[in-house]
Amino acid sequence: MLVKDIMSRSIRTVQSNTPLLEVSSLMCLYRLSGLPVVEDGQLVGFVAEKDVLSRLFPTLSDFRDGMMGVDYDAMEAQYKEVMHLKTGDIMATRVVSVSPDMHALQAAATMVRHNFRRIPVARDGILEGMLSLGDVHKALFHGNVSKAGR
Repeated sequence: MLVKDIMSRSIRTVQSNTPLLEVSSLMCLYRLSGLPVVEDGQLVGFVAEKDVLSRLFPTLSDFRDGMMGVDYDAMEAQYKEVMHLKTGDIMATRVVSVSPDMHALQAAATMVRHNFRRIPVARDGILEGMLSLGDVHKALFHGNVSKAGR
């Protein structure tokens, strides 16, 4: 079973100049944990919920100082300020992707190794789809369990 046989081809993308307000709206509305960033057809980055939320987390110095006096309510209030940033300000630019011709279990192993739930599928830097662990699991189930029940 190859990635191209089970990947999602209907994907939402953003650009590096897309405001985070729009990115976060897409994530919340469509329950997406991350979005590929595409410029001129090329996959140039990936923006995940953790990238947005990490702007609100305590700093390393806060941890060294024993987290005393950290005002989480004030940090939460900074969310509106984070929404003024652009995708390019926070996206990961070293994107891990898989090939459409890769075996689906190899792609799943790549996701697990990197602690991803979904991964871009690209050929020569061109985004062709997205693959999730759920896509792999569903295909394995249908290909093995549901066939056995017949």
